[in-house]
Amino acid sequence: MYFRQEIGRWGENLACKYLEENNYKIIERNFLCRQGEIDIIAKDCMKNELVFFEVKTRSNFKYGNPADAVNRQKQRHMIHAIRYYLYHNGVQNIPIRLDVLEVYIVQNCKINHIKQIL
Repeated sequence: MYFRQEIGRWGENLACKYLEENNYKIIERNFLCRQGEIDIIAKDCMKNELVFFEVKTRSNFKYGNPADAVNRQKQRHMIHAIRYYLYHNGVQNIPIRLDVLEVYIVQNCKINHIKQIL
């Protein structure tokens, strides 16, 4: 596995731990379909919402903030993947949202949770 993939996988593991500690129930990880990929799908137990997460992990600031990588094109791909997930799993009548988790692993680990990016 390449270094970037290892960093990404590590970031997703940290993100899942963070979510579980903050009243989220992980439903699925790395949902992949023709329309795109969703890193984490979880239920916000406090708000009873289904949340689709894009996790961006950075070990330096060479390319800017992690959330900057979730541009309009990436959001469009995620929306198509979310629609497919909802259809494929028969999910109806539950509020949904799309969040970004920025995982920084520069000197220590820090997670920034950006809610409702759309």
